[in-house]
Amino acid sequence: MFTKELDIALLSHQANVAVHSLKDVPIMLAKGLKLAAVLERADYHDVLITKNGLPVEGKPFTLATSSIRRKAQWLERYPHHRIENVRGNVETRIKKLLESDWDGLLMAKAAIDRLELKVENVHPLDWMLPAPGQGAVAIVCREDDDEVMAQLSKINHPPTFMNVTAERMFLHELKGGCSAPISSLVKMKNGSLHFEGAVHSLDGKRKIIVTKTFAEADFEHAGRVCAEEVIASTEGASILKEIFAAKPEMKL
Repeated sequence: MFTKELDIALLSHQANVAVHSLKDVPIMLAKGLKLAAVLERADYHDVLITKNGLPVEGKPFTLATSSIRRKAQWLERYPHHRIENVRGNVETRIKKLLESDWDGLLMAKAAIDRLELKVENVHPLDWMLPAPGQGAVAIVCREDDDEVMAQLSKINHPPTFMNVTAERMFLHELKGGCSAPISSLVKMKNGSLHFEGAVHSLDGKRKIIVTKTFAEADFEHAGRVCAEEVIASTEGASILKEIFAAKPEMKL
């Protein structure tokens, strides 16, 4: 909803550019708009903010998150933990953690860093696969605004642009929105794109992972190829069917 407000401002010529966290930007932009630049990616990790220490095996732990993706991956590793939904901006969510009986809160490391918040007990989760585009800032403008497009091309970071394009295409081909338990991460090394994507069941008990390496020139096709592998597999198709059944607005 908040990205739509900025779309309206652009299309009505009230603004020349809109700046977004890329993971919140729909794959298909409104007609007349274009993703003109992506800045160099910041830290893409998810982090756990704790109040009473890290989880201990066999002991209760209550975790707060509004992300279905984070919830599914957490339950895969900690199936007996209690998950609470939390809403609000970054500062609000942290405040709710401190004022509640929750033990931990999940959020993006980039969000904390960009706001320059001094937060204690922040633990990066190297094992959690991020949302497509997480950690990247996107700049959108009108596609017919050649002057602005030319200026924005100067600040575009090509490696990040290629990586996140592949990640977002994986999500698009699976017909998933930003609320789906679909994750992907692309890393560039020696001219190759190393793709890792995953789809989890909502309860975290099932998953399918795809890992492939592509030539840098194939970045626009990498996500689609990996998504097709998920759809063609029995397990992948079954998990997607379960997700779509729970969220009827998502259709394969």
